[in-house]
Amino acid sequence: MEERAQARRAVIVHGTGGNPDVAWYPWLAGRLRARGYTVEVPHLPRLNVDPVATFLPTVLAAHEFGADTVLIGHSGGAAFLLALLEHLKTPVAQAVLVAGYSTRPNDNEEPVLQESYDWARIRERAGEFVFVNSVVDPYGCDAAQGRVLLEHLGGTQVVRPRGHFGDVDDPCEEFPLLERLVL
Repeated sequence: MEERAQARRAVIVHGTGGNPDVAWYPWLAGRLRARGYTVEVPHLPRLNVDPVATFLPTVLAAHEFGADTVLIGHSGGAAFLLALLEHLKTPVAQAVLVAGYSTRPNDNEEPVLQESYDWARIRERAGEFVFVNSVVDPYGCDAAQGRVLLEHLGGTQVVRPRGHFGDVDDPCEEFPLLERLVL
């Protein structure tokens, strides 16, 4: 009996204060759908507002994650993916963290961060890690933050001289580099 191939899935997690309709999220969702992905871009208004420990179970229960899944997070959404990966039961194919961080990047409160991380468990929960950071990120989610993630998790870091990859001063409505980095 022939096994039916699973469809590829992508979950794109917006940044702090964002929503699915800003920055490159709709563009990337459309490009991945054209490549055969089932794409979810959930609206998470409590991201980086509520403590990650109370917010995480809701997201885990609302989505399916498996070996065919690619997780893509931006800024606070990338930081959130660290906690999500640590608590997944099943590994995913890839995690792409854009302007990601694991420690406070500036003076703002960051309830999306955990006090500590089980880096070995997170590393086991993704087949591949890609970190995209800037050397001129105005919020401190910069190449140094990405380097810390790379040192803990392995993978590939891509560094560009481009702000935050999407915010009020830098809308970044298309992100071709990111599309090329997704499996």
